[in-house]
Order: sequence, then structure tokens, then C-alpha cells
Amino acid sequence: MESFFKLKELRTTVSRELTASLTTFLLTAYVIFLNPLILSGEFAGPEKGFFDFNFVFVATIISASAACFVMGLFANQPVALASGMGLNSYCAFYICAQLGFTPEQCLGAITVSGVLFVFLSVSPIRKYLVNAVPMSLKNGVAAGIGAFLFVIGLSIMQVIKDHPVTLVQLGDLTNPIVILACIALIFMVVLQKLDLGWFSRASIILGIILFSAVAWISGLAKFNGVFGTVPEMGYFMQFDFSAIMTASGATAVFSLFFVDVLDTNSTLTAIAKETGKIDKKGNIKNVDRALLADSFGTVVGGITGTSNVTSYIESAGGVSVGGRSGLVAVGCGVLFLLCLFIAPLATSIPAPIDGAALVIISAMFMKNLRDLNWKDITEYLPATIACLAMPLTYSISAGLALGFISYALIKLFTGQGNKVSAAVYIIAIASVVYFAIK
Repeated sequence: MESFFKLKELRTTVSRELTASLTTFLLTAYVIFLNPLILSGEFAGPEKGFFDFNFVFVATIISASAACFVMGLFANQPVALASGMGLNSYCAFYICAQLGFTPEQCLGAITVSGVLFVFLSVSPIRKYLVNAVPMSLKNGVAAGIGAFLFVIGLSIMQVIKDHPVTLVQLGDLTNPIVILACIALIFMVVLQKLDLGWFSRASIILGIILFSAVAWISGLAKFNGVFGTVPEMGYFMQFDFSAIMTASGATAVFSLFFVDVLDTNSTLTAIAKETGKIDKKGNIKNVDRALLADSFGTVVGGITGTSNVTSYIESAGGVSVGGRSGLVAVGCGVLFLLCLFIAPLATSIPAPIDGAALVIISAMFMKNLRDLNWKDITEYLPATIACLAMPLTYSISAGLALGFISYALIKLFTGQGNKVSAAVYIIAIASVVYFAIK
């Protein structure tokens, strides 16, 4: 094991790697409960076209485990992977709810975006595409996903609800389950801030379990048990490619692909800096293998029945306690597989408690706004448009399109058009065409 994972070369040990693996898993385990909830849309009531909770529960675990194994055994990186927050909401509330795609058609778009990512990972186009997108738009898109998740999180908590005139309004804050969810939110934040070691790092999953238990004991939610049989993998190989040939379908594929690429690159870069696997020029050791592992995860997600699988920035938690090798990812894969038997527990978690966790996760994305150049309106305004358009249109693709269009036009008419890459203009023109024929 030391030889395969190069533990001596990385100056680590098996015990340290396994400790890091448990830490990383606890930081990412919330996806087991949140992803099925979001893709099924159960908190919003029965909606035609949303995914089946139990099917997604199994797909989430299988795809995360498979991707973690590949990341660990093939790329030897201490990075955990699972269905990404943001793109799952985009799949449920835009692709399925607004575009009217069936879950199978949505899975077709996810699978194609993963295949595109695979091809990109083994070609020089990846580096060009990532570098061609201005940093301001990257930050705006990341923050926009956070804003998107924030709105959905508050909706799940029932802190806000829809209104026919003002679109949104304050929910019933006297509802006991809403109050409990708000307390859970504060608890998770305080526990994380107190820096109590392992407890603080696992604040989200601990908060979910603890306050769910309070809801069960008080009768605010039904407890279905902990262990049970493994649910059916109902969406396995059930993807449908019929809708991706339409304008909306092609846009959905591009949005899933583009956000996945940006998210993966930023995450792998951040983890590489922590592990010392990045040189002075910003090149990451074995980055091609890591990208392949990530893109493989998305393909597996589409095949098994869940949204894009991506590298989790929470992996930094495992790195912080000494994790350096792929053994961390392999350990996470094993722990994910063990969770196949806790389907009853997953269905017992009250949606508002999950919503509180999602609000905290959304804030992590919002931190990207601090890196904008607030002295240059031609940089921060398009980024702000991309950021705020995502939650207001309930669409990541709309935010992306408006961000690129505004960036290209503003730069062009302020005499800075020659500083903008061809890729930005191509995406902006394609966005205009999409809006015109939509």
C-alpha cells in the first residue's frame, strides 16, 4: 500500500491517510441526504418530471464511490467526489421543471456533458478554455451558483415562499419545524467557528443528524429507522438523448459541461496548493489523471441516475489533517458504499434541516465575490449580472449567457475588445442566438 500510493514519497502514513479519509467523508456525507432531496423536489410537493428519491439515493452513492476509487487508484489524489451542489438544483428546477425534460432526458444531457469533459480532459483545449474565461466571470459564476443554492436552501427551510406579485415572501416563522431549522443553521455555523477539531469540521453532518433527532423525538418528523435493504437502481442506463438536439437541450448540456469544468479546475488547484502538488507556474502534478477521474464520475452519474459528479472542495479538510495520497479518496469510496444500507435514515431527515445545511454550503460559493476587481466596473458588473441572474431566473444557463453577453458588449464598447478572448465572443454570440430562438 505504501508503494502503490507513494506514501513515503508524500511523507505520510496509512493511519494518517485513513484519518484524513474519515474527515473528508464526514465533510461530504451531507450529499447523501441533500442530493436525493433536491433532485426529487419532495420538499416542494409532488411535481411531474422530478426524480425518484430512492433511485437517486443509490445513484448518488454508487457514482460517488466509483469516482472516488478512480481518483484514488488512478490519479492518486486525496480528493473526494460526489454529485455537485448547484448543478443538481439546475437539473431539477430548470431542466426538468421549466424545460419539461423527463429524468431520463436530463440524464442524457448529463451523460453527454460528461463525455465532452472526458474528451476535453485528454486534449489541449481544456487549458485554452479555462484560461480564455476571464477571472471575473469565473468568480461571478461561482458566486451565482451560491446565490442559486441560497434561494433554494431558504425555500427548503420554508423561511421564504412564493408570492404571485412580489415573487417571494417571508414564510411562517412561527412554524416549529422552521424554527428548528433556523436553530440548526446557527448551531452548524457556531460549531464550525469554535474550532473544536473534528467536531467543527463535521459540523454540517453532525447538525443534520442532531436536529433531525430533535425533530423525530418532538414529533415534528417521522423516523423510518436507520438500516434497511438497498433500494433499486431505477435509473441505471435509462438516459434518453432525444432532447439534447433542441436549442434548450444543447444549452443545458453546455451549461452542465462548462460549470463542471470550471468547478473542477478551481477545486483541484486549491487542493494541489495545500498538498504541494503544484509548481511555480501553476501546473498541477497528475492533473490530467485527476480531470479524467472527475469527468469519469459525471459519466457514471448519468449512467446510474444522478447529476454531474465533481471534485469536492471539502477534501481540503482531509488535507488539513495530513492527507496526501489517493488512499484518502479510496477510503471515502468505501465509506460511501457502506451508506447504501441507510436508506430509511435518508428518508427520515426533515427537509428544512437539509435546507439549513444547503444555506451554509451556498455561503461557501458566495466567498468568490471578494476576489472581484471592484475598482473596474467593466469587470465586476458582468460578474454581478451573472451572479444575480442565476437565482432570479432560476437558471444557471441564463446567468451564464447574460454574463458573457454583457462582458463582451461592455468590453467592446469601452475600447477593450482586443483584450477579450475569442472564446468569450463565441459563447456570447451563441447565447444571443439561444435567446432569439428560445
